[in-house]
Amino acid sequence: MDGAEIIERLMTTEVRADPYPLYAKALELGPVVPAGDGMFVVSGYAAVNRVLRTPAFGVATADMMAGLEPAYLAHSSMALFGRSILQRNAPDQPRVRSLIASVFTPRRVAALRPAVEKAVAALLDGMAGQGADGSPVDFMDAFAFRLPVGVICELLGVPEQDRYRFRGLASDLTVVLEISADPGELTEADRAADELCRYFTELAAERLARPQDDLVSDLARIAAEDGGRLSAEELLANLVLLLVAGFETTTNLLGNGLALLFRHPEAAAGLRSGAVTPAGFTDEVLRFDSPVQATGRVALEDGLEIDGLPVPAGSGVTLLIGAANHDPARYERPGVFDPTRTDSQPLSFGGGPHFCLGSQLARLEAEVAVPALLDRFPRLAPGGVPTRRDRLILRGFETLPVTVR
Repeated sequence: MDGAEIIERLMTTEVRADPYPLYAKALELGPVVPAGDGMFVVSGYAAVNRVLRTPAFGVATADMMAGLEPAYLAHSSMALFGRSILQRNAPDQPRVRSLIASVFTPRRVAALRPAVEKAVAALLDGMAGQGADGSPVDFMDAFAFRLPVGVICELLGVPEQDRYRFRGLASDLTVVLEISADPGELTEADRAADELCRYFTELAAERLARPQDDLVSDLARIAAEDGGRLSAEELLANLVLLLVAGFETTTNLLGNGLALLFRHPEAAAGLRSGAVTPAGFTDEVLRFDSPVQATGRVALEDGLEIDGLPVPAGSGVTLLIGAANHDPARYERPGVFDPTRTDSQPLSFGGGPHFCLGSQLARLEAEVAVPALLDRFPRLAPGGVPTRRDRLILRGFETLPVTVR
């Protein structure tokens, strides 16, 4: 097996269902290997961490992708992400990111704890009602999606009656983040992008006319006052990104975490007794079964190298975050789920210029939700066969049935 075969096999359904055996083989090849056609695969923890933190390894912008695929920008979904900080490099990315960070502050996130606790309690009440007769409850729909979408929508200022329409739209849209997507999926992604843009165009206009204490009001005001700091197109693209990123990864974090609790009842017992901390459990879920499995970078200048291997300008670099989090050179017994680890620093939220702005919020939600779930339902158990989404980059469950009696 070589780097090119690693890339090829990442696109198979078998590997998307369980990528970890392939990651082990990638790590055996070395922390970084060529993959042909100016491509490299990076799987070692130290190497992935270094690339993420090196600005000269930038993201592939929409203009770069359009140079390789002329029809790229004809897809509104791809064009939308191309206008967001997800696919921009300096100077645009730090300019827009700093504006978002100025209103999406750690203090603002920390102040959400009472609201998160209240939302968790209400959703657990709902699960109790659904499962009171012993029938299965889909944890993904009843809790794992509803908690983070409610929280990020509260921050953004999305009215409560609109919040639960977004799961299908986000699922359709985020297929463009995968390594490959078929034409039918791209059609649905474009439809979702168009609908989300229409929604936030109307909401931003409404908030500009009648401001409230929310992110849409703050960012719409910045765009209206100085389009040079934040254009109307950038405003829309980043509002959609904040919405989608604000619940997609946290939904998967909660689902992956509960599935691991079912496989490791000793971890659930440790959380209940206090031997396992909520923060330690969350870190180990992020490490062991990351909601984000891979990302990409491009060498923006000459003279770069990864672990001693020269990487010419223009080279594409696939960073296997899921493999890095299982690197035996970084973690003792990486294939063992151990929430008592004290040295865990998973790369699941990225690093460097593109480090996830919502990492603190995701951790807050998980650290509040999981102990409350276990406390409310002492006999929580699997209620059927779960189904995983057929995705690699954003790894999570479509359904996860549980019983709560």
